[in-house]
Amino acid sequence: MTGFLLHLAAPMQSWGEHSAFAHRDTAAHPTRSGLIGLLASALGIPRAEAVVDGTDREALFTRLTDVRFTVRVDRAGTVMRDFHTVGGGYPQHLTVPTAKGARRGADAATIVSNRHYLTDAAFTVAADFTDPELARLCADAVRAPRWPLHLGRRSCPPGGLLLLRAGLEDPTAELDNVPLARRMPIREPQAGTVGVRFVSDQPFPIPGAGPADDRPSAPVVVTTLNDEPVRLTARDRVFRTRPAHSITRPLPVALCAGYGTAYLDAVAAYLHPQGATP
Repeated sequence: MTGFLLHLAAPMQSWGEHSAFAHRDTAAHPTRSGLIGLLASALGIPRAEAVVDGTDREALFTRLTDVRFTVRVDRAGTVMRDFHTVGGGYPQHLTVPTAKGARRGADAATIVSNRHYLTDAAFTVAADFTDPELARLCADAVRAPRWPLHLGRRSCPPGGLLLLRAGLEDPTAELDNVPLARRMPIREPQAGTVGVRFVSDQPFPIPGAGPADDRPSAPVVVTTLNDEPVRLTARDRVFRTRPAHSITRPLPVALCAGYGTAYLDAVAAYLHPQGATP
């Protein structure tokens, strides 16, 4: 395996799984379709080509579906509901058009929708590739994206620190060493560890992260998510369900680096240890 680490943090993120027009939800962590879509946008893959048809395995979007993701939840954030109304208060000739091309009447002119976001959330994501050339291509694209990137929804641009580290032999195992974007726990810091949630599209234990008997056992929760992309074209988006594996494991409490500049300083020290050549 080879790959890179992404740091996904912004004032708002939204990773929809069952979104419809009137109700747009968000998952508690980045979805597989959202992460593949982020890489596709960085590479400049048109929506017309965002199709997994099962015949052309060399198509760039199809190759992206082989990438494996493991998400480390640095900060879970808080779910925020944003209430929208569209089309209210206008004369009928200016209201929202119907599917048949007519205009809504005054009694149905206002369309109400609810959109959910994660606020103040932060995630570190390991992207594992079996193809080193594709890993390099995607890392270069994230550094200089062809199209603007967003964290699940176009109104949610990522923070400045996006590509955390590239060229890793085992990016998933490296999640145990990256500073955590969270405050030091107030209660019982003497315990020496802090519980951190991981979500992966592969079974645990995390490959390469060390012998399983070296760490306390923890239950693995397996659920299903409807976020494996089949087609992401403009008017025809189709997904398959896939298993999602989650576990809470202890990491050293010293990894808790806080927010803002404190976190950036910790990342700089992690990337360039004292005495190492930048």
